Order: sequence, then structure tokens, then C-alpha cells
Amino acid sequence: MAIFGLWIINKAGGLVYQRNFAEGLAQLTSNEYLVLAGTLHGIHAITSRLSPTESSSGANVIEGETFKMTIFLTVTGTKFVLLTSLNETIAEHILQRIYEAYSDAVMKNPFHTPEMPIRSEKFESRVGAIIGSGQT
Repeated sequence: MAIFGLWIINKAGGLVYQRNFAEGLAQLTSNEYLVLAGTLHGIHAITSRLSPTESSSGANVIEGETFKMTIFLTVTGTKFVLLTSLNETIAEHILQRIYEAYSDAVMKNPFHTPEMPIRSEKFESRVGAIIGSGQT
């Protein structure tokens, strides 16, 4: 099991947080990450409209040949995306814990502006601890 990276995408489709944890995915520039986040935001919006029987929150998991993207959509429209190996089974649990850390360390910070890039050492350390405990 491996966790490769974490993205947080705001409700407008902008990448507000990106961090890599392990080797295995292509090394991209910051601009390429921004483009990918915007593209994923659009794909997620499209998939939320495709359900033929009832409303849908969109894609929850997207699998490639060598990795899996697990998407957690919050009620405010923020997306938490975890890039993992195909055999990762606790991605949803890890995303829930990261969302709790985000709510605690970022959203309660009076100096953080919503929808802007996340710059919080407290959040960084909590994410590192969550990912570190999730990979064992």
C-alpha cells in the first residue's frame, strides 16, 4: 500500500493544497497540477449529472492502471483527493481524518482566507501524521 499525494481543490476548481508523499507518480510543475485540478473539478461536475435515477455527488473513485484517486466532497464543495496505489483500502478513512484536520487547523484560523492556498504548519504536521499512520 502506498499513498502518493493529496490535493485539495476549492469549490471553484482551484488547487489550494498539493503535497506528494511517495515516489511513483510523474513529477509535475505547479502549473500542471493547477491544470489537472481544474480538469478533475470539471470531470467531477460532469459525473454528478450522469446518474440516471437520482442525484449524485459525482465520482468517488477513479482508477488508472497504476494508481487510484479517491475523492471526498464536502458540503461546501471543497474536494479532497487522495492519490494511492490500487490496493489501498483505507483511503476514505484517511480523507475523513484529513478533512477533520482541515476543519480544525485551517478553517478555525482567523488569518486564513477561504478559497485561497493553504499555508498552515499545523495542518501540514497533522497531515503528515495522518499519512504516516495510514501507511503502516
